[in-house]
Amino acid sequence: MMTLSKEKLEEIHKKILYPVVRVRTEKAGGTGIIIYSKPTPDNPEEYETYVLTCHHVIADAISFVKVWSSIAKREITVEDRKKVYVESFIYEKLSKCVGGTTYQADIIAWDKPSDIAVLKVNTSRKFDYIAKLYPRGKEDDIKLGHPLVACGCSLGHEPIFTFGNLVSKHDIIENKEYWMTTANVIFGNSGGGVFLQDTCEYIGMTARVTGIQLGFGLNIVTWMGFFVPMNRIYKFFDDNFLMFLYDPKYTSKQCEEMRKKKEEEEEKKLIIPFEKTEERSKKYVKEIEIE
Repeated sequence: MMTLSKEKLEEIHKKILYPVVRVRTEKAGGTGIIIYSKPTPDNPEEYETYVLTCHHVIADAISFVKVWSSIAKREITVEDRKKVYVESFIYEKLSKCVGGTTYQADIIAWDKPSDIAVLKVNTSRKFDYIAKLYPRGKEDDIKLGHPLVACGCSLGHEPIFTFGNLVSKHDIIENKEYWMTTANVIFGNSGGGVFLQDTCEYIGMTARVTGIQLGFGLNIVTWMGFFVPMNRIYKFFDDNFLMFLYDPKYTSKQCEEMRKKKEEEEEKKLIIPFEKTEERSKKYVKEIEIE
């Protein structure tokens, strides 16, 4: 059996267990990890906090509706994001969970193929326990067999941590790279974290449990799980102008301005007035007739 020192167990509690939150929507739920809680750019006395989770955990809070656009003079499809809920937990005597506090949160960014989403918690309070992200570009230093700790809200329970090892770094699922650990995970762990046992650094996000098709049923393998590695998470941050989450050279305000500018540019490409579209179509027909 594995024996951990009192000091190591305390470190695992503070760096792995305590940053874990439960994430819920109206119909589903899973896990999230607090990855950022720092003063806002405009007011150092108020804090902004961000949580990393899986897209499929909060997917039912995202819908698409048709609205009338006075610019395009037609109906267009827009995205509608509902509030989600983040529950942080309170511990006494290190391990005793005595309750929790639930906050509303906004979905800031998401990507379905990558199965990643970032939430902003609707509170100005400071969260003391934040997951430490593994440095970018150092993934090759993590070798197979490295002891890991997985932590998440298994089956909707308060956060549970389990131990295992890294057993694969090259599995491709739906054209995306996943790593595999033998740390036990089950439904509800999605969005939870996988950490290096020695340094307690966050190296990825639990996303899928494994299963074997036996006849008409599916046998879940709880001691093997796939997680999103850090290189994919950092790429998601960059693609969505969330660099401030790992790079202190950026602020959330700067990144928000860049993100809004990009969104406006993309909207202009999509919202083409109907009259202009009709004129282009007629011109195209005339060109074909002349040819």
